[in-house]
Amino acid sequence: MSVYIHNSLSRKKEEFLPVNPPKLNIYSCGVTVYDDCHIGHARSLYIFDVISRYLKYRGFDVRFVRNITDIDDKIINRANELKTDWKELVAKYISRYYDDLAALGIGRADSEPRATENIEDMKKYIQALIDKGYAYPTDTGVYFSVRKFKDYGKLSGQGIEQMLTGVRKDADETKEDPLDFALWKRSKPGEPFWESPWGQGRPGWHIECSVMSAKYLKAETLDIHAGGRDLIFPHHENEIAQSEALSGKPFARYWIHHGLLTINGQKMSKSLGNFITVKDALAKYSADVLKIFFLQAHYSSPVDFSDDKMKEAGQALERIMILADKIDKRSASSRIAAKVTEIKELAEIKDKFIQAMDDDFNTPQALACVFELVTAANKKIDDLDFILPARSLLQELVDILGLRLAGAKNTAASSGDSEIQELIAKRSEAKKARNFQEADKIRKDLEAKGVILEDTKDGTTWRRKP
Repeated sequence: MSVYIHNSLSRKKEEFLPVNPPKLNIYSCGVTVYDDCHIGHARSLYIFDVISRYLKYRGFDVRFVRNITDIDDKIINRANELKTDWKELVAKYISRYYDDLAALGIGRADSEPRATENIEDMKKYIQALIDKGYAYPTDTGVYFSVRKFKDYGKLSGQGIEQMLTGVRKDADETKEDPLDFALWKRSKPGEPFWESPWGQGRPGWHIECSVMSAKYLKAETLDIHAGGRDLIFPHHENEIAQSEALSGKPFARYWIHHGLLTINGQKMSKSLGNFITVKDALAKYSADVLKIFFLQAHYSSPVDFSDDKMKEAGQALERIMILADKIDKRSASSRIAAKVTEIKELAEIKDKFIQAMDDDFNTPQALACVFELVTAANKKIDDLDFILPARSLLQELVDILGLRLAGAKNTAASSGDSEIQELIAKRSEAKKARNFQEADKIRKDLEAKGVILEDTKDGTTWRRKP
């Protein structure tokens, strides 16, 4: 079986054939660190984490690079607004970015280079473009000459004239063409700068990704370039232009773009009061609930965040965790169970999961396979020869999806939480005394604290709400 990816460049699904298999490189546009990460960032970070995990699972030797933009107009403006040093602002939000990654249970990329660490390489790159006639200096910086790159617009599917209608009238009269974009910007008084042959300034946004992707992946042609759909134009279009103008080679073989996130049908915006940071989301929902919500939509589709949908995701996660709890409770037996491959029903579920993920990382179908497994295991919950390999398969699949199932082993026997155990014991005594009102009260009190009880033939188990 082969992996197939919908390539934004060709606008069709293609068999995935990296340049040097099994080695595979992926570059994803990362965060600009001027504010806290929001749940739109979380979706992007999670999607490409899952894709990277799955490609590793399929036997590829993956190297994943995700940059950090730590110099930008937004950073400068925010620092001025807060009357703080831009370096302090950057340090603060890089730290918070890594805190969010950890809280989400998403690993760091193999390299997460910062733009300011690679200024010298960017200057060399810009000079090479000038030498080849694709860029020109002015009194305000250095610009890329868009019309000299004949394939400009091939990713976005826009023609030059169509692009011109959407170009903001620029006050910079030094540009030869309104479409030309900045490779180097001269700094205004009081702004951060680096010395260059074209004056004190800083790199443009687009040049950062071209330079850092080639440098840290050691490749002129990337296997996969990833990012949000909102980056196709102008950011990714400009990356292609400057990279291919310099190398004469395709910049990336496959382009993967995820759909955007809205809140109750509206674009997320601080002015609308619906801006949800990762920290705020995780104060209300677990990371796994947020991930289940993301998995329920194909990565390329837009997704709308709402409390109702998060509640549904929480209920879905709860089904998985209930099964894990049940099996873990029964797994104390030393009995050796059959292997997944020896049980036809489990092998078929695993195959369907792989087929779904091979088909452009179809997580809704893959998640459906997980719930098919949950249903099958619940039906045979007393058959250790089935449920133990089922539990092993469940762990294998949720690991690919980056779900932690935190608290899946919170049983009365293993939790070590004496307070909860004492209340469970009191409830058992109340039931024996036929004081069902007291027993129900203890159950409800625990539920209010996020603890769910389940009475089984082996006794009472408990777990925390996801």
